[in-house]
Amino acid sequence: MQLIDIGVNLTHPSLARDVRALLDRAHAAGVCQLVLTGTNLEESEKALLAAEQLDESGLRLFSTAGVHPHEASDWNSDSERQLRVLLGETRVRAVGECGLDFNRDFSPRPLQEKALEEQLALAAELGKPVFLHERDADERLLAIVREFRDRLPAAVVHCFTGEKRALYGYLDLDLHIGITGWICDERRGTHLHDLVRDIPRGRLMLESDAPYLLPRSLRPKPKHGHNEPAFLTEVLREVALHRGESQEELARHTTACARAFFGLPAVD
Repeated sequence: MQLIDIGVNLTHPSLARDVRALLDRAHAAGVCQLVLTGTNLEESEKALLAAEQLDESGLRLFSTAGVHPHEASDWNSDSERQLRVLLGETRVRAVGECGLDFNRDFSPRPLQEKALEEQLALAAELGKPVFLHERDADERLLAIVREFRDRLPAAVVHCFTGEKRALYGYLDLDLHIGITGWICDERRGTHLHDLVRDIPRGRLMLESDAPYLLPRSLRPKPKHGHNEPAFLTEVLREVALHRGESQEELARHTTACARAFFGLPAVD
């Protein structure tokens, strides 16, 4: 059984301390490929470098490159040029993490929208899929993405935590959906139990978002307290339960979906 983790913050200090052992644990758990998330230009460069240095085979580690809405205030006239260079690298498979966050509003909303629009335009020009972030902004995100959708090969709303209205809006726009350990959280994620049944095969992918979102249902819990890609099996278990599928079946179609979305090679 193979799994692909489509969103892992491998350059985060809590993971980077013992990264080779972490990757060994992921591989032992069946997580055969990982897509490392870029959240700003510096972190996107680090994610690319980590993928290159930690995967001599060129088959297992890939990355994204983009500017997160929290960082949108830093987007400037030179950002597009720098991002374009990164997106020309073979291992960089998607534009992002980009999007809108109207929950925390760390960057003013007009600047978030400007950074998103310019990254979507670049993705459309280069024919790259998009790795999207959204919090409390589904209607505005849909309005912006809709203007570019016909020119984008694909887009995934990563770490989906929203309600039915948002999910159906994304699916109607032919977007993919990434599910994390949020679904394992009995305090705030139980609404996803019913919603995951409505995500069609070929549109659903799994992700850890490590080191964040340690599945609360995981037993035993790690002493260090942070999430890692090996724990994607717990997300698999929970999603399979609520979709009424076997874990093997869910792993098969979500892995095929991720491989097609990011253009990843087959691995043994």
